[in-house]
Amino acid sequence: MTASENATTTPEAGAAAPTGDRRTAGALLRYRVLAWVTGLWLLFLTAEMIAKYGFGVDTPSWIAVVHGWAYFIYLILTADLAVKVRWPIKRTVGTLLAGTIPLLSFFVEHRNTQQVKRDFGV
Repeated sequence: MTASENATTTPEAGAAAPTGDRRTAGALLRYRVLAWVTGLWLLFLTAEMIAKYGFGVDTPSWIAVVHGWAYFIYLILTADLAVKVRWPIKRTVGTLLAGTIPLLSFFVEHRNTQQVKRDFGV
């Protein structure tokens, strides 16, 4: 077998990932971005609720709307990742609910990212 034949049959370091790995890597990146966006907007929403109901400050109502849309997209992208990496239903539901508890999405995102990178090498 020549060197060129060997290069085409066995992946070398730095070679392009197979299609499944690229899809998983893309799904993971989208999930990570939305986990952070959702978590940040949830913190803004929490601060807005504290200011509004705790101190009577007139706050903008659009913060809740932005978080709602970010959370909706987070749900879709999390489900996409869960299907691609075949998470069990409990892990999927737990990850979906992480966007509803302040700060939790950051910790869950970190743990899930470590697990997906370890299991899929992305």
